[in-house]
Amino acid sequence: MKKKHLHCADAYPRATSDLMPHLPDPARRSLLKMMGATGAMGAASHLLAPLTALAQTTTGPDYKAIVCLFMYGGNDANNLVVPREATEYALYRTGRTNLALQQNALLPLTTTPVAEGAADPSRYGLHPAMAGLANLYTQQKMAVVANIGPLIAPTTKAQWNARSVPLPQGLFSHTDQQDAWQSAIYDTMGKTGWGGRMMERLIAEGSVNRGYACISMAGGNLWETGDSSMLAYKMSSSGNFGFDFYKAGNTTDPLTLAIQQTLADQRSHLFHQAWLTTMGRSIDMQQVLTAALKSSTVGTTFPNSDLGRQLNTVAKLISARSSLGLKRQVFFVSIGGFDTHGDEQLGQQNRLFGEISQAVSAFYQSTVDMGIADGVTLFSASDFGRTFASNGQGSDHGWGSHQFVVGGAVKGGQVLGSVPNQTLNGPDDTGAGRWIPTLSSDQMSASLARWFGADTGVIGTVLPHASAFNALDLLA
Repeated sequence: MKKKHLHCADAYPRATSDLMPHLPDPARRSLLKMMGATGAMGAASHLLAPLTALAQTTTGPDYKAIVCLFMYGGNDANNLVVPREATEYALYRTGRTNLALQQNALLPLTTTPVAEGAADPSRYGLHPAMAGLANLYTQQKMAVVANIGPLIAPTTKAQWNARSVPLPQGLFSHTDQQDAWQSAIYDTMGKTGWGGRMMERLIAEGSVNRGYACISMAGGNLWETGDSSMLAYKMSSSGNFGFDFYKAGNTTDPLTLAIQQTLADQRSHLFHQAWLTTMGRSIDMQQVLTAALKSSTVGTTFPNSDLGRQLNTVAKLISARSSLGLKRQVFFVSIGGFDTHGDEQLGQQNRLFGEISQAVSAFYQSTVDMGIADGVTLFSASDFGRTFASNGQGSDHGWGSHQFVVGGAVKGGQVLGSVPNQTLNGPDDTGAGRWIPTLSSDQMSASLARWFGADTGVIGTVLPHASAFNALDLLA
């Protein structure tokens, strides 16, 4: 279930119509309609840094981008990565009952193509809908991070039973664990995200086009929320903007002139003036990104799915990186539908995994086509894993899960961490197959941050629990 976020227009609905005295009724209705469709006011209210239509600086070879792919609802990763060795698969088959995948359908996780008729040495297999990701694994451009989740300290089953180590707040809760993954704050409610906090420290206040350092294709999110002024700039996955009717620089268009006159007004009422300032910045920002997207040269074919469109727009923005003049950017994309308590979990997951595999494969290929593959890394995250045991139809809320990381700099072709012992009530199970993570989500986040250029001091501030865990050798 995806969290809803309130935009400024929702917070102050009655103030809106009072702020457009210069607009004729049809134009006013048009503007209000476009504002509601885009949520533009919420997108720009945080931006205090100056904007520029085209930055004169270039990014050069040092450009890097991180893309967070969030799977809302809690992905059942027990069917993302599955043991293929006979004894382990037998335990998997017994424990999963109606949710088990057929052994011969699994896609081998191997870096060496197996000759026809030869024995396959790969110990694990990927879900059969993920041929694209399996191919990236073979190319050593994708790694699996096994049984990972929020942890405050390394935790064993004995410590879990005795409650002798601090545990993350709100385990097994959608909202709490979405926040935990995105904030990296586990012992209290997280109000900011580790991606946003990192960007606050890596891009100086006042830098040109700083407001585009965090861009979301999936609405509001905690991950890109900084602890000072940084928030996500929210874009449509189509790459279109709600103010396309506004013609910047046009001195004859009546609607453009009316909007300019309205925005130039000075109001004594705090909320009225904030609304005008926010609208003006939203329109200015649209002009910047529209100009940047026009310079995009992405020729890779993407699937016509929601996630495919989101990642296609991210690729276009990365292609336009020189226009914005930023050396570091983070992007947020998402896909929902993973809250699979009920029936049709296998069919639902097959569809979702197929959409992910096709979209991520196309995105990686686009970075290759642009010559920027070593500078772009995508990682997956989700609320939590789900129970290994079936509830008779689907599976319920869990803890530890498997994630994947894709990119040219990824030390791919490996499964990092440990796939849980596939025994219900075994050494990794808190009950019903809710796995105790053997890797902290901070270990993956810290590896991404180091690759991104964050030093030890920044990582310690952004990821306050990371020092309790060993470094993860994930990125070159």
